[in-house]
Amino acid sequence: MARVVVLGAGISGHTAALHLRRMLGKGDQVVVVSPNSKWNWIPSNIWVGVGKMTSDQVTFPLAPIYRRKGIEFHQALATALYPEGSSDVASPHVAITYTDPARVNESATLSYDYLINATGPKLNFAATPGLGPDGHTLSVCTAQHATETAARLAAVIERMRNGERQRLVIGVGHGTCTCEGAAFEYTFNVEHELRAAGVREMADVTYFTNEYELGDFGVGGMVFAQRGFETTSKMWTESLFRERGVHAVLQAHVEMIEPGVIHYEQLDGTKSTLEFDFAMLLPPFRGADLQAFDATGQEVSSEVFAPSGFMKVDANYAATPYEEWRAEDWPSTYESARFANVFGVGIAFAPPHQISRPRTSPNGTVITPAPPRTGMPSGVMGKTVALTIADRIKSGESVAPHKASMATMGAACVASAGVGLRNGSAAAMTMYPVVPDFQRYPETGRSLKDTFGEIGLAGHWIKYMLHLVFIYKAKARPLWFMIPE
Repeated sequence: MARVVVLGAGISGHTAALHLRRMLGKGDQVVVVSPNSKWNWIPSNIWVGVGKMTSDQVTFPLAPIYRRKGIEFHQALATALYPEGSSDVASPHVAITYTDPARVNESATLSYDYLINATGPKLNFAATPGLGPDGHTLSVCTAQHATETAARLAAVIERMRNGERQRLVIGVGHGTCTCEGAAFEYTFNVEHELRAAGVREMADVTYFTNEYELGDFGVGGMVFAQRGFETTSKMWTESLFRERGVHAVLQAHVEMIEPGVIHYEQLDGTKSTLEFDFAMLLPPFRGADLQAFDATGQEVSSEVFAPSGFMKVDANYAATPYEEWRAEDWPSTYESARFANVFGVGIAFAPPHQISRPRTSPNGTVITPAPPRTGMPSGVMGKTVALTIADRIKSGESVAPHKASMATMGAACVASAGVGLRNGSAAAMTMYPVVPDFQRYPETGRSLKDTFGEIGLAGHWIKYMLHLVFIYKAKARPLWFMIPE
């Protein structure tokens, strides 16, 4: 009998847990630890943030799903790893603190044979003074944040109806942020709602980003093959900004936010301010606040985790210039660099470097998007590690791991540009591979026949269908495992 503990119940962790339970025997145990009681389909939070969905439409309780599938669930926060055991508990284990109201702040340990770290990101609002719901800006990172943001947007629209011009700023709140795609989506959903409300002429809409140019999206931009011609995500995105009348502030790092004022620096070193009446700025991410200890009780966190708090896995973490980056730098098995029975997946693993070219201002400020690890790659990673663990439980430790590098993995993304079954739109994009490989594809880093983008009503229908399909899958409904990650 084997026991697998999964830390985190987001896309990656939840996917891994469901597949493990499906593949392992009845005598094997699958355990999930998550501080949240609900699963959230985060890509649809942007629709909650404009009032087109409720939080109940993008979340559901985890406990009933796990109870039905025979998965042990602990609503708790993981705090420390003991992969070699400790003086108190001989077996590998993890320390947890319950967030469940019935056991809040109670501590416990959970032993394991295999551990999957899928803790996702810590929303690091503290990296920028004044950033976030506890500061002077809004967020759509959680369903609750998005609900609050929708209420504030409705109030802004009402002020415009009363004749008050409003300044809306949407984007990222730090020079090292990721999730530029989500900021892009929310920008154009807001712009769409302003037009629908008949107040567009009363609004100044600004997209604020750390991207070097529009269409970078944290993946270094894309070259599309479209109707027999080649175009770039830069040209494609710029045309949408012109069409919708959205201004963009590029290459920017937020230094501080005061009520109604963003203080920022740009890549050329200049410093400026931007006034706002409504601002939704996404935070940078950090890894969960986990510590790691060896068998003697010595802390080995620096060997297990990168300075960012994300887990080191089978990647090449040597510091090299951009010109020497290679596809092989990226992990493929997600096994911990220190402990063979520990894995880090989804946002929890430490990337070897950015995907976009790194850039620093003359003042030494890093203004470069962090690499995105979106839903599709995260789901693939979760399933891949589940397959490896299941094989090793059944056939022994010598079984070769399954592999799924972001440098050999394709991804599809549907970025909403406005809700409406008749008048909505979305940008549908695919790319292969996610991490450019200039050795295989010298001209663009990606396969032209597999990298393309289109925008229109059909894209909105696709995104809405994906919303329904992936919630169905996450609820482990009949034949859920037939739906691709």
